[in-house]
Amino acid sequence: MRHARRRLVRRVTRLAAVGGLLLGGTMVTRAVASEPDGTSVPRTFAASAVDTGGELVARLGASRTAGSWLSAAGKPVVAVTDEEAAAAVRKAGAEAKVVDHSMDDLKSATSTLRSAPRVAGTAWVMDYRSNEVVVKGDSTVSAADWSRMTQLADGMGGFVRMERTEGTFTTRLNGALPLLSTAGRCSAGFNVTDGKRDFILTAGHCGPDGSVWFADTRGTQQIGQTIEQNFPGSDFSLVQYASGKAGAGAEVVSIGEGKGVRITGAADPAVGQRVFRSGSTSGLRDGEVTALNATVNYPEGTVTGLIETNVCAEPGDSGGPMFSEGVALGVTSGGSGDCTSGGTTFFQPVTKAMAALNVKMIVAAQNGSGQGAAPAPSATQSAIAPGEASPGSSAPITGEGAATLLARLADPKNAGPGLLVIAGSLCALVATRFIRAEQDRKAYRRYYSTTWG
Repeated sequence: MRHARRRLVRRVTRLAAVGGLLLGGTMVTRAVASEPDGTSVPRTFAASAVDTGGELVARLGASRTAGSWLSAAGKPVVAVTDEEAAAAVRKAGAEAKVVDHSMDDLKSATSTLRSAPRVAGTAWVMDYRSNEVVVKGDSTVSAADWSRMTQLADGMGGFVRMERTEGTFTTRLNGALPLLSTAGRCSAGFNVTDGKRDFILTAGHCGPDGSVWFADTRGTQQIGQTIEQNFPGSDFSLVQYASGKAGAGAEVVSIGEGKGVRITGAADPAVGQRVFRSGSTSGLRDGEVTALNATVNYPEGTVTGLIETNVCAEPGDSGGPMFSEGVALGVTSGGSGDCTSGGTTFFQPVTKAMAALNVKMIVAAQNGSGQGAAPAPSATQSAIAPGEASPGSSAPITGEGAATLLARLADPKNAGPGLLVIAGSLCALVATRFIRAEQDRKAYRRYYSTTWG
């Protein structure tokens, strides 16, 4: 009976160990196949709130409104000039703020500024929240030029504010992934297509038509060639892939360390919206949209219709993507400051660039693994406050799958428990084998001791 019990215990232990190996293997497989933690759950943001504000402004007209933005809670706020318009805004579920100056007034002021002699190092935006036009001058603007612009602003009324800024307004020449050519170093923006060929949408100041781009400093890995540039005026260009196709992972933008964000659509941002920017110099950074329709007088020329943000950027980040919740918003144009002291960064809206170029964004399909035209933004987006926005659904960067796999295996939150189960099961199998071998040796000795004794 004692030997029978021992055999039964050994068999049960072996079966449990084999079951543990199978269970551990399943756990590791699921961990490797799943999305990494962090931004793995796609969420949406701001689209319906943005749409509500934009629709109200369009319906009420530029003479009765002065822009819209998102409150800290993610609710649309519309600036209006009369109580009747305010009532219409509240009825639509948005907040109303009665202001003194309409959008027509703000546009008239910016038109006057554009018609004046150009001063490099200046920029101006329509600040919807303060109901002002803000004129900014960097450190390169002389005292005489600043005095002349101040006099011009004073003549337009009390809603034009003059503001000096540190640093200089420059283009960020020098995705997220780096693009290199004889023209300089930039970052890839978003992948777009005309239905036949694929392109990189990046900043226009990165290089003129005919610029050849490479992925390495030795010029051996050619990416493509600039076939259309728009700068100054706007700041966008198309780089056609040398192979004609973007390849696998075309809907993903890099955010560094082998990680990326899937792009699911393209849209215009709202003032107050939290946004993210990725670039080959400074990586992933975040901030807030502070103004729209900004005009910047770079040394190379004037660019209009830009998005102003407080996201930092540095040389080499030019052309890199700006996005929020997986929705493409803009490509990096330029600005002032850096990611140590902070600063202002301007972006070319992708919607305007794509319309001018007659291309569409390459985006992830609903299951996160395909390409197609940009889908309509989700109607649930207004439920998320600006401060809670995330970059979007995560995805590995093509060509770095091995490193990502190793990282997942080493992450105790993912494959760790499965590896522990496998290790414990192997120890149990080795132990049962050792015990069986030791028992066999003892039985052998007893047998021969009896035979030869």
